[in-house]
Amino acid sequence: MNTHPYLRAFLAGVFLPTLLLPVMLTGFVLARLVLQVPFPIERGLVFPMALVPAGWGLWNMIWLATQAKLHQPLGLHGAVLPLLLLPGGTVVASCLGILQLGSSGATWFQACEVPYALIVPCFLAVLVGYYLIWKYLVGFLNRVLGIG
Repeated sequence: MNTHPYLRAFLAGVFLPTLLLPVMLTGFVLARLVLQVPFPIERGLVFPMALVPAGWGLWNMIWLATQAKLHQPLGLHGAVLPLLLLPGGTVVASCLGILQLGSSGATWFQACEVPYALIVPCFLAVLVGYYLIWKYLVGFLNRVLGIG
């Protein structure tokens, strides 16, 4: 009997972002409509909402496929994902006019400038967060589905 381990790996990877992104979208839309935040946050969320869950699922499938050769811990594998998402998201956001990179920081929606000195520690926190999420939550889902 074929147990479809890659399908189960994809479903385990997709589960968390599929649950969290609509909640985040609701928060951003409420911030835009209720709190009258002056820049269009939702414009920058459509692309991640479409690709992040699929990316997590594919990333979990890649972990499963390489597990026999590399024996890489799941948390470490998950912490590598933001290193791929950041450059890709930066390129897409720059092409869409959502993000402009300057000499001292990044400007979002031509309204909010974030200095690089703040971006770096936030990115490091994201790496730690991804490590923990992948190690504990995605690892739990993998074990539940019998692939971890």
